[in-house]
Amino acid sequence: MPFDKTHNQSLKEMDKNAHFHGVSSIADINKNDPLVIDQAKGVRLKDIDGKEYLDGGGGLWCKNIGYGRNEIAEVAKDAINNLSYFHVFGGASNEPIIRLSDKILRLFHDTSSAMNLSKVFYSQGGSDANDTNFKLVRYYNNLRGKPKKKKIIAREGAYHGLTYASASLTGIKAYHKAWDLPVEGVLHTSCPHYYRFHIEGENEEQFCDRIVGDLEAMIEREGADTIAAFFAEPVMGTGGVFLPPKGYFERVQKLLNDNDILFVADEVITGFGRLGTWFGTGYFDLKPDIVTLAKGLSSAYFPISASVIGDRIWDVLVNASEEYGPVMHGYTYGGHPVGGAIALKNIEIMERENLIENSAEVGKYFLEKLRAVTADHPYVGDVRGAGLMIGVEYVANRETRKLFDATLGAHKIVAGKCMAEGLVSRALPFIEVMSFSPPLVFSKGDADEAVEKYSRALDVATPELEKLAAQS
Repeated sequence: MPFDKTHNQSLKEMDKNAHFHGVSSIADINKNDPLVIDQAKGVRLKDIDGKEYLDGGGGLWCKNIGYGRNEIAEVAKDAINNLSYFHVFGGASNEPIIRLSDKILRLFHDTSSAMNLSKVFYSQGGSDANDTNFKLVRYYNNLRGKPKKKKIIAREGAYHGLTYASASLTGIKAYHKAWDLPVEGVLHTSCPHYYRFHIEGENEEQFCDRIVGDLEAMIEREGADTIAAFFAEPVMGTGGVFLPPKGYFERVQKLLNDNDILFVADEVITGFGRLGTWFGTGYFDLKPDIVTLAKGLSSAYFPISASVIGDRIWDVLVNASEEYGPVMHGYTYGGHPVGGAIALKNIEIMERENLIENSAEVGKYFLEKLRAVTADHPYVGDVRGAGLMIGVEYVANRETRKLFDATLGAHKIVAGKCMAEGLVSRALPFIEVMSFSPPLVFSKGDADEAVEKYSRALDVATPELEKLAAQS
């Protein structure tokens, strides 16, 4: 469709003519029109046609304090008027970023006993933060005289971003297809999702033995002297809301320590209350060398992310500084003073309104209600979660755990019916899982409404699921 220079078009037509959407099907947009959201407040959205939605997805796992916060707008205004920008290169800094760095570290120390974390480096989003981490773990090994120690292990089903390096760490083939990814030196070990990937007759402890054994075998096969780091989300989000089997991280961390391999905890989703705790680091008693933060850091009111770096790495950088000179890595907008001010106010709101505790309480309630309405459904295999991070997994036969044909998109049908009911969820790209990750201001009443809408959508979708099950 040619571009109409007169702009005598609807917004939807203009969007199709001018806008290149991320992570979207061009064919689907051209056929069905884009969804144009016009307004948002609290946990509610409204599109340009006036239809209202309950945001069960929290944007992309990120709108922790909800939409339309006047406090954030006022802080942003004041910050822009006071210092709209200055860089942090060459030792420059600004008060909001200094105070935010201190606050982040104190939260990790006080809530997660991660006393080793000591410095914060800023980026704009989770992808470029993990790109920073990818570079940093290699830089670290070069500085300490181990130039062969460069390979990085992530997991199948992982999501770590979509820059060239972080997309390579991502363990979902859809993000690699036709992009010449992953890059050399990135390895993927087994996905620790018991429900989907256990062998018949294998209990959770045996499954954990096998999955940790796969990682151990990979390290032995590749040689520990060639492996720099292991990247892992505490709960795997985009893959399908995968909670690790009991004892998994304890055993993995010992294996990493025994082989001098850094541990990078990707908390882009799980950080700032999503699991009902401040961080997944505390939830699972992790001891990471780097933690990746984004999303909930500002509740998506400003593009800001962080790499929280431990003493193990920092000490090497400090000792090498005289010889190697400046650390030649950074971003124009890293350490932005407006982003720092917004993130500080965002954290203040979460503390003042007890949103971490609300995530735990309402998340448990929401999960129980979802399990109740799907308890006997023939095509819902598993409903799981922690805090306000919940996944619903669909199978072609609940009793036998027979899978749907992956090309049929069974979960996408249910997600589409949810949208028709006015409930936003997300059909995930790895296996047949829908996620719910509403803002942390979600109430039990909101959860009741979400479950009612979901139940109606599932009922409408069931005849189509039955047909897909017969084809699988």
